[in-house]
Amino acid sequence: MSAQFPVARPRRLRNSAAMRRMVSGTRLDPAELILPMFAKEGIAEPQPVASMPGVFQHTRDSLRKAAREAAEAGVGGVILFGVPAVKDARGSAADDPDGVLQVALRDVVSEVGDALVVMADTCLDEFTDHGHCGILTPSGEVDNDATLERYASVAIAQVEAGSQMVAPSGMMDGQVGAIRSALDQAGHAGVPILSYSVKYASAFYGPFRDAAECAPQFGDRSTHQQDPAGPLEEALREVRLDLAEGADAVMVKPAGAYLDVIGRVRAEVDVPVAAYQVSGEYAMIEAAAANGWIDRERTINESLVAIKRAGADMILTYWATEVARTL
Repeated sequence: MSAQFPVARPRRLRNSAAMRRMVSGTRLDPAELILPMFAKEGIAEPQPVASMPGVFQHTRDSLRKAAREAAEAGVGGVILFGVPAVKDARGSAADDPDGVLQVALRDVVSEVGDALVVMADTCLDEFTDHGHCGILTPSGEVDNDATLERYASVAIAQVEAGSQMVAPSGMMDGQVGAIRSALDQAGHAGVPILSYSVKYASAFYGPFRDAAECAPQFGDRSTHQQDPAGPLEEALREVRLDLAEGADAVMVKPAGAYLDVIGRVRAEVDVPVAAYQVSGEYAMIEAAAANGWIDRERTINESLVAIKRAGADMILTYWATEVARTL
């Protein structure tokens, strides 16, 4: 830098709303937003999630309506989570062709077609009676390799129900490779995989577990999700492994507390990078706004701009439809 004050005056480029808009370096686009939605089996009316104001466990009809509203707002995609009426140790409902998630996928695809990308979370925790992300050993540990077989079967069921992208979230070693191989062998080589490559064992997931009814009945997920205090190189290694196995895009979760990780992953890879603004992030802003402590709309926008500025190409957020309407 050559010029100094008083010749250099950075405020010149901030002196009006039009000037600030013109030189803005970070812009949100509705097509970059992905709306997570919950489909619950056996309910007659949408059920509000107490810890996530404005979020619902949907009926078939209300899910269709919410998907249509997202499409009309220009949202880029939706990701569906299923909450079955009956759960068991192996998560049998997860790959049942008539299970809640497959029914939801067919409903949403028939409602919105190609207006946005319809994708599914590919995991077992919503479907198991123990609440863990995979098959358990007799001693109660998650059996990585046995779980891969279930993920492969679940991914095929989701794609055959209409999912245009699958998103494995269980953080099992080899999950992307197992799913890629299964999809290819089943004739679905054109379906992309958005991998939850960097997923931390975070305290920010609490409200989601209310919405998806998937809290572990014992223990936690620290053996497969990453340590929040773990080295950044561990996150980058997970990303590299997933890409080597055939991931088409990668995700960092949560977003707000891991902006540095998003930035490093963005610099590392040449595929799209997603970030999940998780339930705890959503709930904290909603709670503070409800108490009058913050400006809700400005805070929502600022939180999303920060995630975008860090390097995310796509943002999963429960505000996707609301924000898209304002852009």
